[in-house]
Amino acid sequence: MAAVSAYRSLLRSARLAFQGDTRMLDAAKQSIRQGFRDKASLAASDPTIQPAIQHALDVANFLKTNLVQGKRDGTTYKLRIHEHTERGDNESIKLAGNNTASMGGVKCCSEK
Repeated sequence: MAAVSAYRSLLRSARLAFQGDTRMLDAAKQSIRQGFRDKASLAASDPTIQPAIQHALDVANFLKTNLVQGKRDGTTYKLRIHEHTERGDNESIKLAGNNTASMGGVKCCSEK
């Protein structure tokens, strides 16, 4: 039953990630179906099933939280960010900018 749940989760995540882009949504659905068909003949006791299900759940989570589509609007792009999109606070980037050791001791172009 876990495989069915992972399959549905993947389809829902793809629908959310590619909303409004029928070409990409159709391609994602086809890829999801084919991936599950390829593994459909495996026995329930096969040791490769659980890692495959976990991979499907990880991909579903990535699609839902990390994939953002942009649409060209003249000379700019508008991003379609939804309520499930993961947003960071950029704190790690700000801190890394103050630490030249994280860049292998190389100073930034503005530092002399």
